[in-house]
Amino acid sequence: MKLNPWTLGLVALGVVSLASVVQAEEKTSPLETAISKTIISGYVDTSAVWKLGKDSSGVAPGANRILGRSFDNNKNDGFNLNVVKISIEKPLDDAQWAAGYKADLLFGPDAVGWNPSVSSATGAAAANSDFALKQAYVALRAPVGNGLDFKMGVFDSPLGYEVFEAGNNQNYSRSYGYGMEPSEHTGLLASYKINDIVSVSAGVANTITTGINDRAVRGGFSPTEAEKTYMGTVTLTAPESLGFLKGSTLTAGIVNGLDANPGKPVANERDTTHIYVGGTFNTPVTGLTLGAAWDFREKQDRDGALGARFSPNVTEYAVAGYIVYQATEKLKLANRVDFYNGDQNDPTVAQYTPSGTTYSYPTHQWDDGNKLMSVTSTVDYSLWANVVSRLEFRWDHDLTGQKGTIPTIAAPPAGPFGYDDNNAFTVALNVIYKF
Repeated sequence: MKLNPWTLGLVALGVVSLASVVQAEEKTSPLETAISKTIISGYVDTSAVWKLGKDSSGVAPGANRILGRSFDNNKNDGFNLNVVKISIEKPLDDAQWAAGYKADLLFGPDAVGWNPSVSSATGAAAANSDFALKQAYVALRAPVGNGLDFKMGVFDSPLGYEVFEAGNNQNYSRSYGYGMEPSEHTGLLASYKINDIVSVSAGVANTITTGINDRAVRGGFSPTEAEKTYMGTVTLTAPESLGFLKGSTLTAGIVNGLDANPGKPVANERDTTHIYVGGTFNTPVTGLTLGAAWDFREKQDRDGALGARFSPNVTEYAVAGYIVYQATEKLKLANRVDFYNGDQNDPTVAQYTPSGTTYSYPTHQWDDGNKLMSVTSTVDYSLWANVVSRLEFRWDHDLTGQKGTIPTIAAPPAGPFGYDDNNAFTVALNVIYKF
């Protein structure tokens, strides 16, 4: 123990005892203890994206979009700050009655629209805030069996193969399935590890859509108390006895609930069910892993007053396959093949017709009969410490052949990638610093 000169002088004069000084030095304040167990981490995510070939922005201002993209949609042909994330967390320790917390703060363009509830503004201004709370929950453990863990507050949805954090995905751009999945919930989630093979989770939340403290609505009014959003998952982890498959995981889950805001005219609300199955599988080839994901969503439209069916159910699904090869310590190659199929039963979305007289605006919606596929190849090479640096090429293709002519220059595009284009090609450079 090292004492400063003033303390040594007081000890020499007999003003204080050496034992009391040692005892005081060994004591740690509650604040110091809490801070010492807190972890601060995050990242700065940047990109440069180029859309090759035809540019649909020449048809309508601001329409240089690619259907099915989640965050890189309006970032074509330029350099971008994607998002800054700061996480403040005290993880659960090994104590039987452990407690902790986590708060994820987002800053930048990718935070826009993530959660309007954090803004004090209303209307369009609320949806345009470039700050968002992605997660903010209290973590608890109860000594039940192997330990029953809880998250109460705002937490990420337990479904999905890919995540919001681009640097934690194998590819920079997100899959079609990611765009379909629920993102976050306000509620309570319980997780339990039965053994080394089986883990389960179950939870209840206010809504199936993003929005802190939002409440579900039906017909413009609050639904019954029982109409919360319910969720559950089961994850299987391959044991050592399965040889090269050891550590492979397979997850199946379901979320069912109501939106927070009216999604239809006549105050008609959507009761949504989302089912997910996905996994990552090791192979006998060193460094080679395979992945697969299937997302299915059904939206039931019911009249607010009578609870009766207003229109046919709308269904959609997406399938993705992944091949990832860690060629060297620094070089990683990731490929994804993605397919999306949408329903045509949504009565509120204008459909494209072969005559070219009917258009969706500004582009076709997810569930208006589109059939899309994409092939994504990403080369990730670690040049600097703590930096993700990768180059990606992606090809999106419309399988329905939706092409047409434009009546006027101001008309919205007919096809999903431009008024006469069934394909979209992009090249992206993604650079992320993690701290």
